[in-house]
Amino acid sequence: MDLSNSKKGTAAVWAGEGDLNTKGAATSPIVNSVAFSYHDLDEWHEVSLGKSDGFIYSRNTNPTVAVLEEKIRVLESAEAATSFATGMAAISNVLFTFLTAGKRVVSLKDTYGGTSKLFLDFLPKYNVEVTLCDTTDHDAIEIEVAKGCDLLYLETPTNPTLKVVDIKRLAAAAKKVGAVVVVDNTFATPINQNPLELGADLVIHSATKFLCGHSDAMGGLIAGKKELVQKVFHFREINGASLQADPAYMIARGMKTLELRIERQNSSALKIAHYLQAHPKVKAVYYPGLASHPGHQIAKEQMRGFGGIMSFALEGGYDNVKKFLTTLKLVHLAASLGSVSTLAGPPRTTSHVELTEEQRMMLGIPESLIRYSVGIENVDDLIQDLEQALATL
Repeated sequence: MDLSNSKKGTAAVWAGEGDLNTKGAATSPIVNSVAFSYHDLDEWHEVSLGKSDGFIYSRNTNPTVAVLEEKIRVLESAEAATSFATGMAAISNVLFTFLTAGKRVVSLKDTYGGTSKLFLDFLPKYNVEVTLCDTTDHDAIEIEVAKGCDLLYLETPTNPTLKVVDIKRLAAAAKKVGAVVVVDNTFATPINQNPLELGADLVIHSATKFLCGHSDAMGGLIAGKKELVQKVFHFREINGASLQADPAYMIARGMKTLELRIERQNSSALKIAHYLQAHPKVKAVYYPGLASHPGHQIAKEQMRGFGGIMSFALEGGYDNVKKFLTTLKLVHLAASLGSVSTLAGPPRTTSHVELTEEQRMMLGIPESLIRYSVGIENVDDLIQDLEQALATL
C-alpha cells in the first residue's frame, strides 16, 4: 500500500499491514517459526543472498518483525529500517557497526545513561576516541566535529534533562567532514519529530517506550539510509540481538494508537508543566514546550509537539524527592517511560542508574531531579495528584 501521502496516524495503522494477512485476517499474524522452507533451491539461494524477497531464519528476518520495521520506515520517511531485541541493542549495534579502533565519535553530555555508559566505559576500551560536549553549546560541538569526526551522536530532547539540540545545524556541520549523523528520537517519537528530514542519516528508537506504549514489550528500531541500515543489519544478524515475533507484534499493535496517545500526552504534559512552573515548592521545570525553556525556539522549529516527558526539581533536595514520589498515587515509580500510565523517578534509579553519583554529577544530572512521564490519564486528575503530594512537603 502506498502511504507516501498519508498522515502519521494513518501510516501508523496501515504501514506494513496486508501482505502477510492470512485468509482475510484484519490483523497481521504472529509468525513464531524459526526457519522458513523452500521447495526451489534456486529461489532459496536467491532469498538467502538478499537478491529476492523472503524469509530464511528468524534471527535474520521474520514476517511479523517485518511489519513493525515497515511501520517505522514509513513514519520516519526512511529508505530502510531494522529491529533489535531492546533499545540499547539498537544503540550499541549502531555504535559498534561504525566505530572501530582509531575512529572518533562526538556526542553530548546529556545522553541517556546506558548510552553514556557506552561512551564512558565501553568504547574507549576498543580505542575509540570519545568526545562529549556541553549539550547546548552548539559552537563547541561544531568545533569538535570540525576537528575530525566519524560519527555524530545526538539525542533530543535529552533524557532526563529535556535539553534540545539543533539537528539541522549540527547535521550540516557533520556532513562537511563526512560523519554519519545518528539521532535518538525516543522522547519525541516520529509523531513529533523526524530527524531524517533535518539531515540525520539514522534515527534510533527504544520501541519499548512510546512506540509500544503499554510497558509490556521490549524492542529497538533504527531507520534511515538503506546503505547504512544494511550495514547495521548485517552486524546485528551475526551478533544475534534480534527482535522476536511476539514483542514485535505487541509493539506494532501499540503503534496503531501512537498518534492518539502522543497528542494526549503532548497536551497534558504542557498543562502540567505550566502548573508545576507556578508552584512555590518546585524549584525548576524542564520541558521544551515552556517559553522559558532555553531550547524552546529550536523545539518549535523542529518539533510538531513537545512530548510527554518532563523533569523538575523540588525545593529541599533529595529528601523531599523521596517524600514527594512516595506520596503520589497516580504513578508507577518505575524505570521506564512512554506508557499509557504515568511513570516517575529520579535519575539514580531510572535513566542514569548505571552510572555512579560522580559520573552523574560530571554529566550535569542533579540528584534532586525527577523525571515524570505523563500517561493518558485525565490531566486534571494528574494535577490533583501532584497537588496533594506537593502539599505534604
